[in-house]
Formats: sequence, structure tokens, C-alpha cells
Amino acid sequence: MRSWLVVQINKGNIHDNLTMLKLLNISNLAVVDSIQIEFGSGLNILSGETGSGKSIVIDALGILSGNRVTQDFIRTGEDRAFVEGVFEIPGNKPLLALLSAAGIEIDEDDIVIKRELTTSGRGRIFVNNQSATISLLKQIQPHIIDIHGQGDQQSLLAAENHLKIFDSFSNAGALRQAVETAYEQILGLVSELDASQRSESERLQLLDLLEYQIKEIKKAGLVPNEDVTLEQERNILANAERLATLCDESYSILYDNEASALAQLSHAQRRLDELAQVDATFAAQREQLISVKYILEDVAYFIRGYADSVEASPERLRAVEERLVEIDRLKRKYGGSVDAVLETFAALEVKYAGLTNNEARAQGLIDEIKSVLRSYRTVADKLSEQRKANTKKFEKLSASELAQVALEHAQFKVRFDTPGLADLIERLKGLSPSLAAGRSISRYGQEAVEFYFSANTGEELRPMRGVASGGELSRLMLVLKTIIAPTQFPRTLIFDEIDTGIGGRVADAVGLRLKKLAATNQVLCVTHQAQIARYADTHFLVSKEVGDKRTKTSVDGLDQQGRVEELARMLAGNEITQTAKKHARELLKSR
Repeated sequence: MRSWLVVQINKGNIHDNLTMLKLLNISNLAVVDSIQIEFGSGLNILSGETGSGKSIVIDALGILSGNRVTQDFIRTGEDRAFVEGVFEIPGNKPLLALLSAAGIEIDEDDIVIKRELTTSGRGRIFVNNQSATISLLKQIQPHIIDIHGQGDQQSLLAAENHLKIFDSFSNAGALRQAVETAYEQILGLVSELDASQRSESERLQLLDLLEYQIKEIKKAGLVPNEDVTLEQERNILANAERLATLCDESYSILYDNEASALAQLSHAQRRLDELAQVDATFAAQREQLISVKYILEDVAYFIRGYADSVEASPERLRAVEERLVEIDRLKRKYGGSVDAVLETFAALEVKYAGLTNNEARAQGLIDEIKSVLRSYRTVADKLSEQRKANTKKFEKLSASELAQVALEHAQFKVRFDTPGLADLIERLKGLSPSLAAGRSISRYGQEAVEFYFSANTGEELRPMRGVASGGELSRLMLVLKTIIAPTQFPRTLIFDEIDTGIGGRVADAVGLRLKKLAATNQVLCVTHQAQIARYADTHFLVSKEVGDKRTKTSVDGLDQQGRVEELARMLAGNEITQTAKKHARELLKSR
């Protein structure tokens, strides 16, 4: 079985700084045994019969993007699967900065991402042969690929997604992030102010409790690691008599009797003295023996001194045990260790000080909120200006592109509205009249955006969720991708069956738009439509076969004759006639 083949028909006019997928290796994934696909620049088409496994390629790229995977992805009978992608990233400075910050070394203008899946669930991830995480893959993904899967066009029905699409076109990412940061700061300060303005009776009750707890810990006069020191002392006091006995016996064995170890060593030293007089080689042994004597003497003196210091004191033992009981009580109440109790004490003092200075703190928070609100308004106003400055251009481009995908009578408008988030404004007013916010405040700015659409002449513009069909949504998504793509760094755009609900002239128009999009981005498209596949720069056939009682999927690049056969199948089905072949040749000739 051929596992890979590449036929690139026409490289197109992609510029040198294109970020693109060069090579994809898949092993033991679903019905795939082992395939290697070398993609070209421009428009890459994947076609094949229903159920042949075309979406496996999309799934594999989703895996490299950090998507969640399960053991079901692994081919039956295997214990692991692999997906590897080689991406060309010349001039992609944001991605290079991201990889550098993550400690990933880049030797050339390529990165290699590999993900291993195992039946045990302990998969591994590598970027340029260096261990990586799912989080890093998710950060890398927007810089290299944009996957538009089956049903993604449904996201256009949700108005909350429209603002993100429009901001991408408007290059408003930095301002949008600044607005979101200021909004989060406001929320945090409002919560803090809200907490500080609890009722006076609650505040006084809490003050009384805090004062009692602070006095209780302070009165104890704890010292760091005091419990450890006292437990050691208690152990010594409780075993004072036994320690004294053991010390006396040890001292006697080492030093204080005629048969002591030191006495025996002195006898041995005299013998070595005599031996050294006869044979000088014993001199070194004599010196070692003397060193041992000094060591034993030090041990003996230490034991004697320790024995003199040990004193049985029932009174002191009782005092130590009482102190440990007190410390244990505080530890159970305020933390598992003396250090934890002391940390709690410090926190209680800070909280007490905050409550006693409640009025001053509240005013400080109000002033801080006002300051952040001013910052919010400044960046939010700039964001509003940037959005409004790009509205007409966005609408004009959309109308032009819609005409190119057989929606020449369609109308498309961007409408602004006030976000329905008045609750924050009311909350600010409730905390302090001086915080009356006036205009609306939301996480993404001072306005909401919704796309309005009409497919036919004479029909009223309405929200997209109520008027667009499945085929219209597919074309709208392609139009928006085409418009937004030039505003972002060129990367691989992936469309999985964007031809849903269309055919004939409309499918041909979609193919032309994909071809146009492929002039600035590498495009991968899974399709069932010959009118789309005809525009491919590189065409792959995905097929499935059964052998040795196993199903295998293969991906093969098609030459010119292979393309004629595949387009004829797409036009006529399994019964490929000469008429279908003739039509296929005409499609390829006139593209």
C-alpha cells in the first residue's frame, strides 16, 4: 500500500514568510496504520468517499493543537499512537518569541511538534525534541493553524462571537486586551469595597473576635520552633535516670577502670613503640593508634560532661509538659505548627487594622476605582473609535465577497448596541454615589456588536441567527475568514467540509474564494464537491481498504490523470462514465 505521495500542481504566489504545514506523520491513529503526507503551499484538497477517513487528518492536527484525546483514538490492537507535524515558520516573530520564552530552541525556520498517545493515558509531547505541555501547544496553535471544523459555522449564530471576529479584522487585539485588564481591576476593587462596607454591627462583632484571638496568641508568647525544642527537653527530663546510668557505664567502659578501652589501647601503644624501634614501618600504625586514643578520650570526656549536666527535675518536667499542652491547643485552633500559628497572628493583626481603619480604607478604594475607571474609559474610547473607523470597510468587503460566493443579492451590516451589563453600573452607584459610571461598562468595551444579514433583495436585515441557512452560514464563514486573513499572520487555514448545503454554481464560487485565500495562506480543505476540488494546487485522495481482516486508510497525492478520475467519481458516483471524465477534464482545463 502506498502510504504517501506528493504531486504539487501549482505552487501559487505565496510569499516567502508563509507559516505552513510541510509534513504530517500519523501512526496507529483510528483506522490509520501509518501515513505520511507532504503538503504544498496554496490550496490543498482532500477528497474521498464518505467514511474513508478524511477527517482523520483534521483530528490529527487538532491533536497537535492540544485538543483533548482519549484511548479511543488509538488503533485497535496497538498500545500507542503518534502524530507528528513539521511546520515552516520563517519570519513568525511572535511565535519565535513564544518558543524562546518556553525554552524551546530553534535551529532553522522549522518546528517539529510530536504527540504520543498511549493506552495508559500517559502520553508525551515534544516540540523540537524537547518535552512540552498541552498548555504550550494551545499557545502555539493560533500562530500556525486555524481549524474550521464541521459545524463551526454555527458559531456565527451566537452574537457574542461577532465582536471577536470584527475586532480581529480591526486589529483591535491590543486595545481589547487593555480594556479587559482594566475591567478585571474594577471588578476586583468593587468586590473589595463591597466587603469593606459590611454593616457596622457585623464589623464590631468581627473586631471583638479578632481582638480576642490576637490577645490569646500574643499572651502565649510563642517562639519559632518552640514546640520542637520543648519536646526534646521533655524527652531528656523523662529519661534522666536512665541517661545517667548509661553515661556512667559508657564512661567506665571507655576510661574509668583498669580494663577500659583506653587502658587497653595504652598497652597496645607500648607494644607498637617496641615494634617501631625494630621496624620503622610500624611508626605510621603507632600514630594512627594515638589518634584513636585522642578520639576515645574526647568521647569519654563528653559523656562525663553530659552526665554532670543531666538533672532529674520533676518540677521542670511538669512545666514543660504544661507548656506543650498550651502550644498544642493553639496549634489545633490556629494552625498545625508554631510557625503557622505565628503566621495566623500576623494575618489577624492586618485584618484587625483594616477593620479599625475601615472608613479610610473604603475612601482609598473609591479613589482607586475612580482612577481605574478613567483608565478604562480612555482605552475603551480608543477601542470604540477603532471599531467605528473600520465598520464601513468591513461591511463593504463583506458585501463584495458575498457576491463572489453566489450571494450577490445579500446584505450584511454591523450593528452596535449597548452591552446588557448595567448591573455593574448599579453596583458602583450602590457602593458610592460618586462612582456613578454613566456609560456602559463591559469586559470587551462600551458596545456590543451583532451581524445582521439578508440573503435576498427586498428582505429586511435581521440578526443572523434567524435568517441564515446552513449553506449560507458556510459561505459567510468563508467570507469572514477571507476578509480577516490579511490582517493576521499568514498561517495554515483548515476547512473541514465547508461545502455543506451547497453545490453547482455556488460550490464553484466557494472554490474560487478558497483559491483566493490560498494566495496569502496555505489552505487545507476536505470536500465532496468537484467544483471546489478543481481549484486544488495539491490534491490528495483519501481511501479505505480491507486487508488481513483489518481496515486501513491511505492518503495518496494525485497526478493529472488521478485528478480526472477522482473528479469524475465526485461528479458521477461509483459509475464513472466517459461523460463524467470529459466533464472532469473540462473542469480542470477551465479553472
